[in-house]
Amino acid sequence: MSVVFRARRAVVDGGEQACAVRVDDGRITAIAGYAAEIAADQEIVLADHEVLLPGLVDTHVHVNEPGRTEWEGFDSATRAAAAGGVTTIIDMPLNSLPPTTTADALAAKRAAAQEKAHIDVGFWGGAVPGNLGDIAPLHEAGVFGFKCFLADSGVPEFPPLNPKEFVAAMAETAQLGALLIVHAEDAESLAGSPSGSAYQGFLGSRPQQAEQRAIEAVIAAARGTGGRAHILHLSGANAIAAIHDAREAGVNLSVETCPHYLTLAAETVPDGATQFKCCPPIREQANADRLWAGLADGDIDLIVSDHSPCTAELKHLDTGDFGTAWGGIASLQLGLPVIWTAARKRGHTLAEVMRWMATSPADRVGLSQKGRIAVGADADLCAFDPDAGFDVDPARLRHRNPVSPYTGQQLTGVVRQTWLRGAPIDPDGPATGRLLRRGGRS
Repeated sequence: MSVVFRARRAVVDGGEQACAVRVDDGRITAIAGYAAEIAADQEIVLADHEVLLPGLVDTHVHVNEPGRTEWEGFDSATRAAAAGGVTTIIDMPLNSLPPTTTADALAAKRAAAQEKAHIDVGFWGGAVPGNLGDIAPLHEAGVFGFKCFLADSGVPEFPPLNPKEFVAAMAETAQLGALLIVHAEDAESLAGSPSGSAYQGFLGSRPQQAEQRAIEAVIAAARGTGGRAHILHLSGANAIAAIHDAREAGVNLSVETCPHYLTLAAETVPDGATQFKCCPPIREQANADRLWAGLADGDIDLIVSDHSPCTAELKHLDTGDFGTAWGGIASLQLGLPVIWTAARKRGHTLAEVMRWMATSPADRVGLSQKGRIAVGADADLCAFDPDAGFDVDPARLRHRNPVSPYTGQQLTGVVRQTWLRGAPIDPDGPATGRLLRRGGRS
């Protein structure tokens, strides 16, 4: 079936233009002027106030199925993603049971996701103590790279690598040409999560120095092995200078940050508000300003959600104890409006937001057919109303547990419709997503 999308505004080639986009068999086959005469089986005309965007690519999502599906699952996570304009996610190797640290565990993960994915889903493998021999089989099985921790992960079945194990993992992934993605906090620099409801106490237990030291270790290992490295969820802006210098020196390093680090601030987190707990932590407003500068300067490459949900009970909202509450923020459906609300106030364009949230994530994991409106790309698209506003009500979000630090916030930007390979996604309808392997193979 052929479809033509017509939009007065569309993000194409790093800017906005009016255009007509032809889609055949799920791929974009032509981009022409808005009024161009293009024959097709169906025509979709966006309203003048809507913008045609590429579907977002979120490479940092914890789906938690199998094993902890009461926290989240493929059905609920991918429905939430589609409602937020996200058309591709890469699932983290934890907190599922078993974690994705062997080829058999990957097969179990794929079986759990089969027929539940409303969007396209790929998978990360894990690098943990003792599984060095599993990395090559996982790579051959199609994972997009390997995640490791340099400090406690929060779950016992996914322990951190010590310095020697980390260098060995980097050497192995370097030999394979695989990407090693790192939760970069230095274990020796962490004070442990103090009990109590004081947010400043929790913040002080995970200082910027922990991120800086870990990132320096990542840089040294990548430089020494020739490996490809990626820093997950950068929260501390003090590390940007070292990142900039390493990349200038030719180290193959990329960096992400998350909506909560860019738009929330430690000064405004109430004591006891454990819905704000994440690791590394939300820091001060001045730090967030520096993260935005890092994005503008190109030192930070991309924005992803780090969607890390749990049950409401595990957040310990009744006691407000930051020491015992699960650390993670569920924001998969809200990432685009959260970032657009803040970005437009800072003078950034939708084209920049799409580079950070669609094209750059896709490119770093090798999905060149995703995250862009271009001839040959998958017709993963969304209609976005950039001026419409709404108040965040967690009960109306599609992820499994209604907990959000954005509750009550007024956001700007509403996703009106999302398409996967040119076909509209019905979040209440059947699952039509594909399970991806490295290189875009399903």
